[in-house]
Amino acid sequence: MIGSFQPLELLTYYLIAVNVCAFFAFGIDKWLAETNSWRISEATLLMWEFFGGTPGAYAGRHLFRHKTRKLPFSNQLHFTGGLQAFILVFGTVFGWGNVFALIRTLFA
Repeated sequence: MIGSFQPLELLTYYLIAVNVCAFFAFGIDKWLAETNSWRISEATLLMWEFFGGTPGAYAGRHLFRHKTRKLPFSNQLHFTGGLQAFILVFGTVFGWGNVFALIRTLFA
C-alpha cells in the first residue's frame, strides 16, 4: 500500500495527520484543564508541534485560548516554529540537499 504513494503525497498525509493531532491535543488538554482532570503534558503538546504540527498547534492554541499566558511554553513553541520556518526558507532558497548536508554536519 505505501509503495503506491509518491514521497510528496506521503509527506502531505503525514503533515495533515500530525497537525490534526496537534490541534485536537490542545483542545482536549483545554477541556481536561476545565474539568480538573489528568492533563496532557506540555512535552507531549510540544512533541506534536516539533514533528510538523506547528500550524495545528498554533490554531488549537488560538481557537481554544489555551497555554497563551505560559511564557516558558510559549517561548518553546515560538522557537520550534521559528526553527521550522527557517529550515523551510533555507531549503527552498538553497536546495534541500544543502539542508540535509547541514543537518548531517550538525549531528555528526
